[in-house]
Amino acid sequence: MKHLITILFVGLISLSLNAQDKVAKIEFKTETIDYGTIEKGSNGVRVFEFTNTGDAPLVISKVSSSCGCTIPKKPEGPIMPGKDGKIEVKYDTNRVNPIRKTITVISNADTPTVALKIKGLVVDPSKTNVLNKQTKSVVEKK
Repeated sequence: MKHLITILFVGLISLSLNAQDKVAKIEFKTETIDYGTIEKGSNGVRVFEFTNTGDAPLVISKVSSSCGCTIPKKPEGPIMPGKDGKIEVKYDTNRVNPIRKTITVISNADTPTVALKIKGLVVDPSKTNVLNKQTKSVVEKK
């Protein structure tokens, strides 16, 4: 009986050690998305694509933004090893400004916190055209 208990105990310890070796790993195709120059009111949705390159399910517990003008959306369920996932980011393009925002991803991966970035410039075409016309007329007068 003592031998049976010892064998079971050793087996459970080896199983728990094996389970600890498995870890999820998150690998993004890119950690920065450049919107470029876009017009006010245009589509502000972009997608960060990633792969779980680990050997355990990847669970993204939280995705947050540095500003209320950027709304990230995380995957609902776990991402199995070798599978791809997406984090959708929607920027409010009604704000005419340069874009410099950070999206923080928290997960059970070996690197538990990843900072993603979006950048670009939102312009108002009606104001840009007025400036271009004024500049053009000044140049023509010279």
